[in-house]
Amino acid sequence: MLQKIRKFYGAKLGATDGDIGHIKDFYFDDKSWVIRYLIADTGSWLTGRQVLLSPHSFGSWDEDARLLQVKLKKKQIENSPSTDAFRPVSRQYEMGFYRYYGWPTYWEGTDIWGFGGMPLAVPPPPAAVPPKTQYRHRDEKHLRSTRAVAGHAIQAADGEMGHVSGFVVDDKQWLIHDLVVEAGHWYAGKEILIPVGKVENINYEEFVVSVSLTRDDIRQTAENEVAHHRDKPSDH
Repeated sequence: MLQKIRKFYGAKLGATDGDIGHIKDFYFDDKSWVIRYLIADTGSWLTGRQVLLSPHSFGSWDEDARLLQVKLKKKQIENSPSTDAFRPVSRQYEMGFYRYYGWPTYWEGTDIWGFGGMPLAVPPPPAAVPPKTQYRHRDEKHLRSTRAVAGHAIQAADGEMGHVSGFVVDDKQWLIHDLVVEAGHWYAGKEILIPVGKVENINYEEFVVSVSLTRDDIRQTAENEVAHHRDKPSDH
């Protein structure tokens, strides 16, 4: 199911043997557009460290209770490799992290999750037909915070038009489908969607997301609808 990712912020996290805090943020790969990690705020339980959880560990989502179940024990999480909250997650860290949990790595294959399209606890059987889309998994500085990108200006082909307010994600594959965009003061706070396929570049130093759409393409999109290229009116 497609969900706006901000609905998960602040939601409770439950291990198989007790509460472990709540969801603070997510890290995503801005080339493959896949959520790779959840950042947990563990409160006073595990102070002084950043706790990452992979979608490999995600269980059921209770929307009414705003609770995401995690298929791990608290002791497993407590003993997992620690990462510095102020440094990018390196591939070296990820290798140790995946080795600790025994999950199939996503960077050794060409599909969304390496050798399959879902974050499974065990490797899927070899596919009879190669995947149509080969996903590029970069080695370094490939993970970005979903919260940090919120607020980035949208640079259309012919000028600036609004800003990023979030993402739309598939909560099974954890694949990002669209940017959620607040498209300017004239839109009275309404939001539209821009497919990630229309994103040409993200400039993190200047806080700008460049897209291949025009301002008119964005302006003519109805609330909560997906923006697309629109035909120009004929001169005849």
